[in-house]
Amino acid sequence: MTSFHVIAGASETLEHTKIRKIGVSDLFDALKRGVDDFMVKPSHIVFLCLIYPLVGVVLAAWTSGANALPLLFPLVSGFALIGPFAAIGLYEISRRREAGLDTSWRHAFEVRNSPALPAIAAVGIMLVAIFIAWLLTAQVFYQYLFGPAPPASISGFINEIFATGRGWSLIVMGHAIGFVFAVVVLCTTVVAFPLLLDRDVGAYEAIHTSVRAVLANPIPMAVWGLIVAVALIIGSLPVFAGLAVVLPILGHATWHVYRKVVEPPSPVRPAS
Repeated sequence: MTSFHVIAGASETLEHTKIRKIGVSDLFDALKRGVDDFMVKPSHIVFLCLIYPLVGVVLAAWTSGANALPLLFPLVSGFALIGPFAAIGLYEISRRREAGLDTSWRHAFEVRNSPALPAIAAVGIMLVAIFIAWLLTAQVFYQYLFGPAPPASISGFINEIFATGRGWSLIVMGHAIGFVFAVVVLCTTVVAFPLLLDRDVGAYEAIHTSVRAVLANPIPMAVWGLIVAVALIIGSLPVFAGLAVVLPILGHATWHVYRKVVEPPSPVRPAS
């Protein structure tokens, strides 16, 4: 049985990964490879990703009442903040396909046997904490503009949002605040989960590597964030059903972005 370790890897020392510089063309190549992974066995991938659109529909239904209506957009958009963690099974399938192993859907759950599972869980908990912080921030900002009283009706709420100055303040500033949260998630997890699946380096090094990858490739990573955001918006139409295709493609593509950004470990030289 492997030892329980979170911050450092299995060796209990911090392993420093090497980062490559990439271009925007590498991102589109990663997307092409992601589509290719998806097309190999799409039924398996759709099965894995049904939870994403289903949860989206549940969230919409849950917030359809006037009391929780202001939380609809923060919930739906904020759910994308934990997308990197939700797509971890997709990274595993791409990893197995790359290695020439079986890629049937059940292998997506092999993550539970990963020696890096404690570190994966730690980074996942961090994303959940960011998601909750986003919801609390959105609620506080809404109440600052509109007060604590819930909307009287759905039509009244829509009219307040799109036909008043404070409604447009909510839209503009809300998106700006959400952008900050999205940048934090991008910077800390862009390659964190694929790295942990590939190499048990520990949670700290996985997050640190993601930050270094963004700092070394600011323009490509900004473009990648834009690609993800636009794809998720498109996938949310209609009624989140498109996410069953968009999410797996982005998940597979993220694995290939990781391969392009992070250098493989140096081979261990035999002792002389």
